[in-house]
Amino acid sequence: MPGELSSSLKQAVAAIADDVTTITAELAQMIAADTSFPPGAGYGDFADLMEGLLAPAGFSFQRVSVPEHLWQAPGGRAHGERVNLIARRRTGRPVCSLYYHVDTVPAGSGWTFPPFALTPAGNRLHGRGAADMKGAIAATLAALRAAAAHGVALRFDPEFLLCTDEEGGLYPGVRYLAEQGLVEGHILSFNGSAGPRIWAGCFGSIDLLITVRGRGAHSGDPVGGINAIEVAMPLLNALMALKGRVEQRVSTMPPPPHNQGRPLHARLTLAALHGGDKGSALPERLEILINRRYAPEEDFAAVRAEIDATIAGAMDGSAALEVSTQMIGHLAPVADPTGPHWPRWQAALGQAFGYAPEEFRAWGSSTSSDMGFVQAAGVREILLGGLTRPGNNTHAPDEFTTVDDLVALAQAVLLYLAQDFGAA
Repeated sequence: MPGELSSSLKQAVAAIADDVTTITAELAQMIAADTSFPPGAGYGDFADLMEGLLAPAGFSFQRVSVPEHLWQAPGGRAHGERVNLIARRRTGRPVCSLYYHVDTVPAGSGWTFPPFALTPAGNRLHGRGAADMKGAIAATLAALRAAAAHGVALRFDPEFLLCTDEEGGLYPGVRYLAEQGLVEGHILSFNGSAGPRIWAGCFGSIDLLITVRGRGAHSGDPVGGINAIEVAMPLLNALMALKGRVEQRVSTMPPPPHNQGRPLHARLTLAALHGGDKGSALPERLEILINRRYAPEEDFAAVRAEIDATIAGAMDGSAALEVSTQMIGHLAPVADPTGPHWPRWQAALGQAFGYAPEEFRAWGSSTSSDMGFVQAAGVREILLGGLTRPGNNTHAPDEFTTVDDLVALAQAVLLYLAQDFGAA
């Protein structure tokens, strides 16, 4: 547990609550920069914005672009340079890498607020990325601003990792940074929740695009035609049967509280079907997008082989002219990311958000993170925090965070980074 805070740190923590106007103004700029993935075409503009916000705080910058042959899936919807921004400020202290993915899911339909404009509604702040996860960037900027204004010495040199293609990309930016040896120290990832959670890891995720090709023809006189949708019906049935088998597999990872004691289990989702244009023509092709969530106990190669065997078995002898499969997204699972800095981060979260130590629980998730690739590259300890909560419409219309959570997260970051915060 931390001891009494120094007067300067107390003043800095309190000052964050008076900085809401600047916090929301900076967040509004970030949300106005459309970094939706797909396509992910706005990364360069977002890097420009962040350099402008961080340069006055004494940061230097390195832009690292992921080579196109790594992230571009054949026929994929991604385009534009994959610009990852590293912002450094070196004083000789140990480095804490602060991770954010800058991409968001597309706005989609159903919004009652403009998705790319930050809109206050009481304590809520609506906009795509407000919770996941541009709000966390704004909170961290507020923490560093308060530290500078009140002369708070830091225990760690903060290093921003502002990364691309977390939202389902084939080659997330932080994976490339880690594999190039550009991730230093331990990681504080903001791709998590505002709740009292000790991260126990998460599942991996695979997006596979299956294309079934037939032959177009007039539906009223379909001589020589092959209806791609109809010949794919055995495959759809086989995938549903596989779904039933897959979802009987459970993980030993502790489940989240909202599971009410039910274990986490593997998942297979038929996520999208695209085929045909009009009633007078046979569909020439059908695209089937499936998502497979796999536990850390499962082997990626075995998971992929099972899906491939299901497709091959279902389409054996089919009239389809071609059946192809492309992996268009992959996030590796995360296993036990704990380490020596977790008690300090837990204490900072508890003090800022008002959580008692006994409220914290270790739990995992069948959602996914790009941190699995970071672990594979040798960085094992990954702290987790963020702004998401059940019900704040993450990935849905009218996504929001709250002013209270932005302030609390900023205070937690300040406490964690501060030299005289007395946690272990």
